[in-house]
Amino acid sequence: MTQIPAKYVWVICLLFFAISCAGVPKVRFESPVDTSSKAIEPQIKRTFSIPNIGVYASNEFDGARLNGFTALNDSTAKVVIKPENTPINNSPYYAFTIWSDNKRPFYLTFEYPKGFKHRYTPKLGRSGHWQIIDSSAVFKKDSIVTIKLDLDKEPITVAAQEIQSSKDVSDWYMPFVTDISYVQKNILGKSTLGRDLVVLDINKPSSQKKALVVLMTRQHPPEVTGFYAFQAFLETILDNSELANAFLDRYRVLAFPLMNPDGVDLGHWRHNAGGVDTNRDWSKYRQPEVRHTVDHIHSIMKNEDLELVLGLDFHSTWYDVFYTNTKREGTTMPQFVDDWFGALEKNIEGYKVNEQAGNSKKPVSKGWFLYGHNAVGITYEIGDATPKQQIEKFGTVSSREMMKLLINQ
Repeated sequence: MTQIPAKYVWVICLLFFAISCAGVPKVRFESPVDTSSKAIEPQIKRTFSIPNIGVYASNEFDGARLNGFTALNDSTAKVVIKPENTPINNSPYYAFTIWSDNKRPFYLTFEYPKGFKHRYTPKLGRSGHWQIIDSSAVFKKDSIVTIKLDLDKEPITVAAQEIQSSKDVSDWYMPFVTDISYVQKNILGKSTLGRDLVVLDINKPSSQKKALVVLMTRQHPPEVTGFYAFQAFLETILDNSELANAFLDRYRVLAFPLMNPDGVDLGHWRHNAGGVDTNRDWSKYRQPEVRHTVDHIHSIMKNEDLELVLGLDFHSTWYDVFYTNTKREGTTMPQFVDDWFGALEKNIEGYKVNEQAGNSKKPVSKGWFLYGHNAVGITYEIGDATPKQQIEKFGTVSSREMMKLLINQ
């Protein structure tokens, strides 16, 4: 047996280490984005008070965002809202509780850093119930927004969107894990701040060879309406109907219900605890949320010899829209997008699909599905102000029509 010279041993070891750590292949995009971690400005948790008038505000809960609270006069306070870092999208998110020693009308004027404008219509939460603020209580002067509240000793939560913290999300999905034998909760790894990164592995026993469908949401913390569509979509897959059972006989679903738990619980406008938009990290996987997700998907595909055919990423924006890839010929399901959208318009009265097609230049998830797996990738966006009942209908119908099409593949 020939002995390897000692001087070459370290070279061989180095090569072996490099190969073993190569991990999941990176995906090339035309316009790379630097997703190295960046410093964030921590939000100081506290209860603010204006003692002389007996009004208080607090950000001491998960999902809160309030950076300052000062009196402008006896009936008005300034609410200061700052992002976690910059540059950042114009999506000023806020959430806080407010109350008063005495029953009284009170006004709040929102202040954002220069260059940012008010985006979200306030939602008011009290005793677990939410409602949109009455339009007559919202006053706009140029870019300045002021709202009127009727305060008393019971705190009101004022938020850009209804609060859906990591605990709220867990409370929603855990009954599925507990009650449905083929739904398994797995921990992919930890976020930067040590929160669990969760996937729901939906794998109904079947004698048929399966393909893989991936669903994900909340890469961007305030995008709660997209999460509501994700909820309705997944609940329809798990409703034990004849359609759902036939679908799950042929497909395995990996559902990621909270892609950015740090950002959600910290009340971030858009980024994770690394100060990065995770939906720009689908190339080199520098952030733990994306890295663990990609590693898990690839591990499942490799170990089970599964083909990834469809990826849906649920978001929110100013209006309902589907962002699709233009390239379809030669992908897993070349006709899926057209057939799916046609089915939605046929089965939702008066509904017209708003599609914006374009192959992703930046490293976003829908581009990763296409370039990394030759699969159909769609960003499923729900409007900020789309009514919840309408969201549930969209989510339910789109899930049913997706299952019907995939069963017939």
